[in-house]
Amino acid sequence: MTLTMSSFSAFPRRRLRLWASALCGVLCWLLGAGPLRADSSPPAATAADGFSTALAQLTDSDFDVKGHAIKALLASQDKRTLGVLQALLDGRLYYRRSNRQIVMAKEAGDDTYALTEALSSTAVGTVPKHDIKKIGIDNALRTELNGAIARLSLGSPDPAVRHAAVKSMYNTLTPENIERLRTLAATDPDATVQRAIHTALALADVGSPDKAVRLRAIAALGGKLEPEARNGLRALTQSGTGTDQEVRAAANKALASIDAKLQFYQLVQTVFFGLSLGSVLLLSAIGLAITFGVMGVINMAHGELMMLGAYTTYLIQRALPGQLELSLFMAIPAAFLMAGLFGVAIERGVIRFLYGRPLETLLATFGISLILQQLVRTTISAQNVTVSTPAWMSGSLALNDALSLTYNRMYILLFALLVFAGLQLILKKTSLGLRVRAVAQNRPMARAMGIRTGWVDALTFGLGSGIAGIAGVALSQLTNVGPNMGQSYIIDSFMVVVFGGVGNLWGTLVGALSLGVANKFLEPYSGAVLAKILVLVFIILFIQKRPRGLFPQKGRGAEA
Repeated sequence: MTLTMSSFSAFPRRRLRLWASALCGVLCWLLGAGPLRADSSPPAATAADGFSTALAQLTDSDFDVKGHAIKALLASQDKRTLGVLQALLDGRLYYRRSNRQIVMAKEAGDDTYALTEALSSTAVGTVPKHDIKKIGIDNALRTELNGAIARLSLGSPDPAVRHAAVKSMYNTLTPENIERLRTLAATDPDATVQRAIHTALALADVGSPDKAVRLRAIAALGGKLEPEARNGLRALTQSGTGTDQEVRAAANKALASIDAKLQFYQLVQTVFFGLSLGSVLLLSAIGLAITFGVMGVINMAHGELMMLGAYTTYLIQRALPGQLELSLFMAIPAAFLMAGLFGVAIERGVIRFLYGRPLETLLATFGISLILQQLVRTTISAQNVTVSTPAWMSGSLALNDALSLTYNRMYILLFALLVFAGLQLILKKTSLGLRVRAVAQNRPMARAMGIRTGWVDALTFGLGSGIAGIAGVALSQLTNVGPNMGQSYIIDSFMVVVFGGVGNLWGTLVGALSLGVANKFLEPYSGAVLAKILVLVFIILFIQKRPRGLFPQKGRGAEA
């Protein structure tokens, strides 16, 4: 047989490739690697590679590519997927411009971000804002992310996470989601999650063509406070959406039970907001009740002493960056001392020369208030400044879908009651309190007994001013701090003192809380400004009937 050059060259090459493959297989078997297969890599490595590949695709500017990357992340079944998708939805997922490393970013200061690597979940330092770029999403991706995160969260060991995931599905009750919820209903041990699942399934059954199923769903939704439940029932009561009279009647009955619960919780929330407003009025008025009650001084600079306490909080926060909790607790005694020293200086320098001349005292303290405002504008800033709130004072306590109580107002209400109790202890259990009460009840007799009434006046004015400074610390957690912030509370403070009874702390407490609740009940009907006017008219009429307020001062000097 004659062999040409071309056949000689082609034949050995094919044969060599076959022999090489067989030899590699034998070697791998001898070394313990097993037969050589296309899928010989371990499943964990494949999943990890799929996760990292899909994660890298999120940096693409094409939203379709990002959508495929999200699906690939879900398919990888990696435990890091939920955190990455949540960060992407929250706008916390970035990548570094230098090497396109994907990180989770958290604001750490002025134009700086603390980074955590998405792949390893390890902190990688702090960088300027211009070194990273946010991974953006559109509305379609946002909807897809919400559904994906909800499905992933259903398997979380945390009942709160599962509960939030079920609630997020109320508006996306697809057949797939309904099947997942039915499976979870048979296995989930948490009662709160079970209630949310039953609500979701009832929302799905409201649209069932079976009348009996719809009636059971309506009965299950009766009394539920979720907005989705109310909207689903309202749709059944509208004309043309359900021709069956029994279904519409059941839906109306269920809506009535929901509305009754909503009205009750709205009443509770209004009372809470009224008490929180009353606590602010209590803090602003309790210091004034001491000075006005003991010395009879109409101090128009009381609001500016509160402003000094708020600015003290701001300055301490700037001196201790990143230490919000520590700076807030340090601000309380610092504000007391700052405002108290200013109060003593005002009493010793001005007011002690004007006793017995109330009009001149009013004008003098008004002038002092203008001086303090200008002092702050000159030394700190003419613009409003923001005082940061610690994390434990941020957010709200959601008792249910209709009632939510903000943490900052809850803490300020508790703080006001603690200040009130502390001041009562000072006045009832200390020698200073004994002298203050003696001077308040009968100044000439106290002087005759050897009490230095001049120094009692100074210390009393300093104590009242220090309480005003503490009030400024609390107000800094509710509103912006500015030179004019005290003017918003001075009139309200005088109304509380006069209404409760001049010089009576219990009257100040009852008056402040009463006026706060009254304001909040009037505001929905009359507006905030008209509500204040109505309260002022009520106080004027009340003083005509009881000139000394709810709790008039007692003692020999009460009629003086």
